[in-house]
Parts: sequence; C-alpha cells; structure tokens
Amino acid sequence: MQGVVDTIQQLGQTSVPAQAESNIFCMTIIGQVEGHLVLPPQNKTTKYEHLIPQLVAAEQNQKIEGVLIVLNTVGGDVEAGLAIAEMISSLSKPTVTLVLGGGHSIGVPIAVAGNLSLIAETATMTIHPIRLNGLVIGVPQTFEYLDKMQERVVRFVTSHSNVTEQIFKELMFKTGELTRDIGTTVIGSDAVKHGLIDRVGGLGDAIKELNRLIEENKLRKQEVSYV
Repeated sequence: MQGVVDTIQQLGQTSVPAQAESNIFCMTIIGQVEGHLVLPPQNKTTKYEHLIPQLVAAEQNQKIEGVLIVLNTVGGDVEAGLAIAEMISSLSKPTVTLVLGGGHSIGVPIAVAGNLSLIAETATMTIHPIRLNGLVIGVPQTFEYLDKMQERVVRFVTSHSNVTEQIFKELMFKTGELTRDIGTTVIGSDAVKHGLIDRVGGLGDAIKELNRLIEENKLRKQEVSYV
C-alpha cells in the first residue's frame, strides 16, 4: 500500500506502465550541465560524472544496440559538455540526438554529436561565444586561452554537422538579436536550414530513425562477417 501511495505522490497515478526490455538506451541531458564546480541546489543539473559511466556501460552492454540522447539544456560547463559530446561521437553503436525545448550554449556540440540529429519544431538553440566566470586575469594569455577553447567548440560543431565555420561564427558573433548578449537564437527549422541539425522531428521520428540505423548497422556487420 505504501508503494501505491508513493507512486501517487510522485507521479500522480497508481501504477506505472511496465516497460519491456529494450535494445535502445535513452539518456537525458536536462537543465544545466554541471562540470567541476557544484551548482546551487535550486539549479536543475545534469552531472557529467553521472553521464560518462552510463555511456561506457551502454557501449559495453551487448543488449544495447542504439543510444537515444534527449536534450533540454541551457548549457553549462564547456569542458564537461565537450567531454560528453566526444563520448557520444565516439560510440560504436548508432546514436540519435533529439532537442526538445532547448539545446543552448554547450548543448549545441552535444546535439550534433550523434549519427543523426533531430530538433522539435518549437525547440530553440542559442549560439554565443563562450565566457569565463570568477577571477579573470587581464593578460593576453587569458584571451588566447579563451580563443583556443572557443575554437575547440567551433571545430567540433562544424566537423559533426553540415554548418560551415563561416556561418557558425556569424551566428555566434551576431549583435542586436540578443538584448543582453552576443549571439543568435535559432528555432527548429532554422537550425536545419543552417545545417546545424539534420531534420525537424519529435520522439517518434527519433526512435524510428534510430531503429533504421540499428538495422543498417546489423546488415553492415553481417556483410563484414561474410567477407
């Protein structure tokens, strides 16, 4: 009885539909990507030290044939975001990313890291230069470090999507669109038009495309084994 009460309190219903064992691993990146610094408790965060072991486990698990990444993030720690993006892009199994709500800031490299990327029609992506928090030493080396870190982001995004470096930097350094910042907010179809995301779609489309990639991967392995 206590279990039923707990379910009502947490989910608003008496029972949760039982889920059959799936060959797809779904990983969510929600809120702010938390890196080396612990954010305040009122912030909704995704800790990168939680995601990396999950990706390693998904890569090693023979029953997992594909990975679905669902994003609704405002961004966060640059190095943590790049680490997650590199992990996703280096998986040997098919990966599909889906941007719901928003995939802002360092969420952009994560969104383009999969084999195929989708974005909801009403979802947005904010592209802007990276910034430093806390103590900043006013020397040329600080700017050089910031510039190199920004180049890492640009290089990753342009190499894992169809957007060109020129267009991406134009979006990143655009003035006048964001009232308190430099950059651009692109919505659904605009992200596809610029070449950032492959296509507009929702959850059903993402799962359908992931299943297609899984079948193609199986056929490829069979062809290799026949040779």
